[in-house]
Amino acid sequence: MIEAINQVLNGLQLGLVYALIALGYTMVYGIIRLINFAHGDVFMVGAFIAFISTVNWHLPFYIAVPLSMLICAALGVIIERLAYRPLRYAARIAALISAIGVSLLIEYGGSLKFVFGPNYRVVPQPFSVVQWDLSGISVSNIQVIVLVTVVILLAGLQYLVARTKTGKAMRAVSFDHDAARLMGINVDAIISYTFALGSALAAAGGVLYSVAYPQINPFMGIMPGLKAFTAAVLGGIGSIPGAMLGALIMGQVDVLSAAYISSQLRDAIAFTILILVLLVKPSGLLGKTGPEKV
Repeated sequence: MIEAINQVLNGLQLGLVYALIALGYTMVYGIIRLINFAHGDVFMVGAFIAFISTVNWHLPFYIAVPLSMLICAALGVIIERLAYRPLRYAARIAALISAIGVSLLIEYGGSLKFVFGPNYRVVPQPFSVVQWDLSGISVSNIQVIVLVTVVILLAGLQYLVARTKTGKAMRAVSFDHDAARLMGINVDAIISYTFALGSALAAAGGVLYSVAYPQINPFMGIMPGLKAFTAAVLGGIGSIPGAMLGALIMGQVDVLSAAYISSQLRDAIAFTILILVLLVKPSGLLGKTGPEKV
């Protein structure tokens, strides 16, 4: 029983990281109906920026994290402007192919020696790891930091979307681009802002992931990105609460399947869930079905 509780806590830690990536998928899809497959690679860039900032530039960790989020926000805007905006009114398959191309460009570009390099890097812990034993239940300060950081970021995101003028504009653009333009909303700026916000959250996820699992490489974003996408679909892509719920479920599935079924089958189980959701309830757990706009 104690071991199961410890595994659940590990699943919660991983699920919270997935949530930060899944939110980027779901926000971008909600705004422009695009699956940004390069999003997992922004997660990777965020981890590397924090690593370089602390190891090479000797910046404090509390500065490296917002710097990583800022740089990845700018990267998200650049990706949107160069790769997606010219194809906004093209066939969806064109934008999808562009997203896959951007993903491969970031991965293989990052593996060049003069960028990040192809080798695995061990991330030095920015602080001492402390383990607390609570009647056999093991809780680390890493888990607490991940939990507190993600809760703060999610609360800030929820406040921004629900309570601010920019959030209202995002919801309006998500509902109807043309109507939003007629109401004086700069649709292009809101879309760029959404990419920046989602990319900043992915960068935070990359930093937390590299702290919890201290090894990074240029291809580290592939599997977390795909599983976060699965989480977004599971919860209902386009729904922020759905992305959060799906990510928490995926974190538990990932850890518990590795612990009690097979570590080699954990990825297969995750993607089996994606297939089942698409077959049984394509709108996801909290998603809403509606007529397709043409």
